Amino acid sequence: MKKINLEQLIQFHGKIIKATGGSEGIRDRGVLESALRKAEATFDRKERYDRTIRKITVIGYALIKNHGFVDGNKRIGASMILLLLRLNQIQIKYDQDELVELGMKTAEGQFREEHIEQWIEEHRV
Repeated sequence: MKKINLEQLIQFHGKIIKATGGSEGIRDRGVLESALRKAEATFDRKERYDRTIRKITVIGYALIKNHGFVDGNKRIGASMILLLLRLNQIQIKYDQDELVELGMKTAEGQFREEHIEQWIEEHRV
């Protein structure tokens, strides 16, 4: 799976904040690193997340829920899902309202990882 590193994530967050408003800043660097590495988790020497979409899902979910940035956690989580899908040549079709709803429902606890994965599958082209 193609992915990005922590410094790229931080730069991407800065661009999102400049474009959409809010406060720049990292609340917890370790939380951000953990979110990016969550897709690499193993159990008994086997990958816990064996599908690319599942890996993208857990990264996006962790970024939204764990609040690694001072502001813009829903935006960066949803944007990372889109970026990682694009980097891994997975195409989806959605409108802005659907994307906002995905971020909001995840942040509010209505969507879990499996709901995000289902959302991606339902929007695949």
